[in-house]
Amino acid sequence: MFKRMLSAFGVGGPSVDTVLDSPHATPGQVITGQVRIQGGSVDAHIDQIVLSLVTRVEVEHGDHEFGGTAEFLRLPVARGVRVAAGQPLSVPFQLPLPWETPITAVGGQPLPGMTVGVRTELVISGAPDKGDLDPVLVGPLPSQERVLDAFGQLGFQFRGADVEAGRIHGVNQQLGFYQEIEFFPPAQFAGRLNQVELTFVTSPHELVVVLEADKRGGLLHSGGDAFGRFHVSHQDAAGTDWASAINQWMTQVAERGGHAAYGHPGYPQPGYGHHGHHGHHGSGMGGVVAGAAAGIVGGMVLGEVVEEVFEDDGGDFGGDFGFEE
Repeated sequence: MFKRMLSAFGVGGPSVDTVLDSPHATPGQVITGQVRIQGGSVDAHIDQIVLSLVTRVEVEHGDHEFGGTAEFLRLPVARGVRVAAGQPLSVPFQLPLPWETPITAVGGQPLPGMTVGVRTELVISGAPDKGDLDPVLVGPLPSQERVLDAFGQLGFQFRGADVEAGRIHGVNQQLGFYQEIEFFPPAQFAGRLNQVELTFVTSPHELVVVLEADKRGGLLHSGGDAFGRFHVSHQDAAGTDWASAINQWMTQVAERGGHAAYGHPGYPQPGYGHHGHHGHHGSGMGGVVAGAAAGIVGGMVLGEVVEEVFEDDGGDFGGDFGFEE
């Protein structure tokens, strides 16, 4: 990133440049780097240097959907920093990525519609001076990659990806949002299923795979959504035949209707439940996503969300992440 002049100091103040040791990471990994500050024409005092992780989140409010910037991790990395005139200063940092951090790259290619960034904020005399965002390419864990590869083997076609505010029924979720990766179904399900959405909810020990299928209605069958949820350890995920498990679930949904299947891959149990609320867009295996991502320019395109969005919300999201005004 180019160096930003700190506006709180005006002309002649210090400039800041945050540099990541690597822009590539996976959920649960620790990002490292340095906040590099170049002293200006006068000495300066910075109360705090704060780093945060942000992503774009879609919020449903009534019949409308709004996009906003969600901060889902905030960490002070230095306090009481004195920057001498004309002198450089480097502050190293370590920033842990939450296990539920959205995937933003597959097969080394940016995932269209997705963005996660590190934002640098310097608090000077009680007023924050927010810096630019440094993008992080968050790749899938090996367990997640196994599932994405299965989608490729089965012939799913990537449609898009986004992050939705809310919680998923029956899942121990730490963040107040979840990623949805949307696919067009394989040819054999054409006419019966419109699309399939994939969500990962990950912890240090477990991978939860949530599937949502949008059923196409007809003369003899009603439409609606069907859900599947599979819990498996990261270790067991490596030996799971995900293509068989997903295909079995898809066949069940297409033939029997919109019940939910919960259990271990390959052994789903009938049940009923919700996916929080539906969304759109998705990721895919390397080849599918690489094709979709061709020509996409990397960068942070984050909108702002108005405060009114949460007036009737009951505060469900308060403690999980903050939205910009």
